[in-house]
Amino acid sequence: MPFPKQDPRPYTKANVEILTPGQMGVYGLFRPQQWVYVGSGDIRARLLSHLNGDNACITRSQPTFWVAELTRGYREREKELIRECSPTCNVQLN
Repeated sequence: MPFPKQDPRPYTKANVEILTPGQMGVYGLFRPQQWVYVGSGDIRARLLSHLNGDNACITRSQPTFWVAELTRGYREREKELIRECSPTCNVQLN
């Protein structure tokens, strides 16, 4: 099942900085009609790292929105979402 229904948030530093640090889960970065990246961990910290250019593919792809899901089993959920969304900047799993 893809990310739960939610309003996507613009992928800007201001929209990420308002998140509470330490919220663990999965997140997805996308542009209209294209998933760019699915990741997991501390959502705020990871999104800020991406905004600061830690992943060249994400930077080149210029995602415009993000969504997130708080979950304990975030590593398994991340793998599931990568399979379902086929983001362009993730290594595809079998």
